[in-house]
Amino acid sequence: MVRWLLLFVLIATGAMAAESAPVRTARTTATIVSDRDGVAPGQAVRLGLRLRIAPGWHVYWKNPGDAGIAPELTLDGAQGGPILWPTPVRLPEGPLMTYGYTGEVLLPLVATAQGRAVTATASWLVCEKICVPEDATLTLALDGPPGTAPEATLFVAADARMPRPSSFVATVADGVLSLAGPGLSSGTVRAAWFMPDTPDAIVNPAVQRLTVRDGGLSLALVPGPGFAPPLTGVVVMQDAGGQESAWVVEAKAGVALSGAALSGVGLPGVPPVRSPLIETLLLALTGGLILNLMPCVFPVLAMKAMAVARLSGAAQGAMRREGLAYTAGVLVAFGGLGAALVAIRAAGGAAGWGFQLQSPVFVLAMAWVLFAVGLNLSGVYEVRLAGAGAGQGLASRGGMAGSFFTGLLAVLVATPCTAPFMGAAIAAALAAPAVVAMLVFGALGLGFAAPYLVLSVVPGVARLLPRPGAWMDVLRGALAFPMYGAAVWLLWVVSLQAGPSGVLAGAAGAVLLGFAAWSAGQAQRRGGQLGRVIAAAACVAALAVLVALPTAPVGAATTEAGPNAAQVFSRTRLAALRAEGRPVFVNMTAAWCVTCLVNERLALAPAAVQARLAAGITYLKGDWTRQDPEITAFLTEHGRDGVPLYVFYPAHGPAVVLPQILTESAVLAAFDGA
Repeated sequence: MVRWLLLFVLIATGAMAAESAPVRTARTTATIVSDRDGVAPGQAVRLGLRLRIAPGWHVYWKNPGDAGIAPELTLDGAQGGPILWPTPVRLPEGPLMTYGYTGEVLLPLVATAQGRAVTATASWLVCEKICVPEDATLTLALDGPPGTAPEATLFVAADARMPRPSSFVATVADGVLSLAGPGLSSGTVRAAWFMPDTPDAIVNPAVQRLTVRDGGLSLALVPGPGFAPPLTGVVVMQDAGGQESAWVVEAKAGVALSGAALSGVGLPGVPPVRSPLIETLLLALTGGLILNLMPCVFPVLAMKAMAVARLSGAAQGAMRREGLAYTAGVLVAFGGLGAALVAIRAAGGAAGWGFQLQSPVFVLAMAWVLFAVGLNLSGVYEVRLAGAGAGQGLASRGGMAGSFFTGLLAVLVATPCTAPFMGAAIAAALAAPAVVAMLVFGALGLGFAAPYLVLSVVPGVARLLPRPGAWMDVLRGALAFPMYGAAVWLLWVVSLQAGPSGVLAGAAGAVLLGFAAWSAGQAQRRGGQLGRVIAAAACVAALAVLVALPTAPVGAATTEAGPNAAQVFSRTRLAALRAEGRPVFVNMTAAWCVTCLVNERLALAPAAVQARLAAGITYLKGDWTRQDPEITAFLTEHGRDGVPLYVFYPAHGPAVVLPQILTESAVLAAFDGA
């Protein structure tokens, strides 16, 4: 009897040798397991962190998605390789999308034993409506008899959940992930989705439009701030019977499939994918054209009006040359901004349209340039100064040089605005290869320059202009005041970015530039070099003030005062409100965005809108005046690369993106439609 009891104990001990004693909480049970009972030092062994998860709770994949933390595992007594991650499931959490595991999961790895026992230190985040960080120290003896342990079946099940290496040819272009290879057809693929290896590669909650043709499929992704080829991750395909297969893909930069190539089979409820490049270029051209009508371009009208006035009565050849020179200036400016954006994104930075206006140094420099333009239009000086006044001096000249720099300066002043269609075009450009991105920015510039270009090169159009005369001098003086107004507005933006010291620096620099302009004007009228020397010294002093401008943020955003005032936007706050089932209105704005300020005054301030907000709609405002990666990511998620952006989240149902040019009726219609 004793002999049989001893044998039973030995068998039981052997059966448990490949799994550690568990560490239990109310949410998870954790153990470390091995596929073998006994392992000698130096031998390879498969180990795994086994998590049994309570119903309703989940843990996360290596890329947790929009929230969460991936489990971590360190070993003592064995040299472990990386965790081999089973295919996760998608876990929608309010407006977010995460990737993880429910029920039970084994996270395996291959290790080399260093002794006859291994101690694993594990940590993980387990979430339901709340998230709880957990950890455990688990010890497993490896001194049992050699051979396969019963727990080896756990590794077989984990292997079945692993994504398989793919033989498909994978490419990505214009945000479209394309797979080509045998076995892909509408009969074998009913649904598919992509999960990237790295965070921020794509906008995770966005719909991935699927198009299938014989021998290939495409998923239209919404690129995130970290989107860059090669794009690696897992593609899950579901067949007509609901069976899923997961494939590891590494998509290299390629050419987007044409609309003809993608028109094989349209899936129910899935819109066909058209040619992304042609659509993006048309969006860019339209957005650049509409940009001429945006509020922040009003200061540019002074420069454009003087340029048009110069055309009045000119010979057709001269008009054509000035129109082409103006267009060249616009294209150079858009090309420079586009190249800067592409370079920043390639270096891992987060930047969007108008990014340069998030620097108080640039904003103050622009304020001074506009102030100097105003002084020139007012007749204070006529000489072409170096330094701070160079751009405006060249812009105020006649001929091709003046037209070129008028176009250059017009674009820089217009960057606070994002016109309709323009945001989507820029977002697509920044997710595409550099060559495509530059084509998109070229199309934006061509649209922006189109009205003036048509006026100057189309015979007969310029004959509608009034003839030259004394009215041009009156117009010139009157147009100085929009420049002064724009300079004052930019100084206000500096006050929000750099505080009172920034305002002092801006005002001091304006005085120095005013003195420089006056000295230069006196030198021009009376002769002599002293005035020019004094003007140059004043410009150098202004430059020194600009270099010394404080660039650190003056403080964090605070909640506004008032019964219907906006709260400061954050993803955490938005997710909490959505989880409570409360309607939310999100306003993404910036102090340098004139369109944003006009919308707030005309569309959000009226009593009817304020009454609806007070009736139970939470108002969140994101301030992008200075760089904010969280706001940049939110803009990207919604296909925008600049402000304004207005999103209404009803208590139930999908989010509603409102137009960039906002009206009171549009806001109320969105609220009522929910």
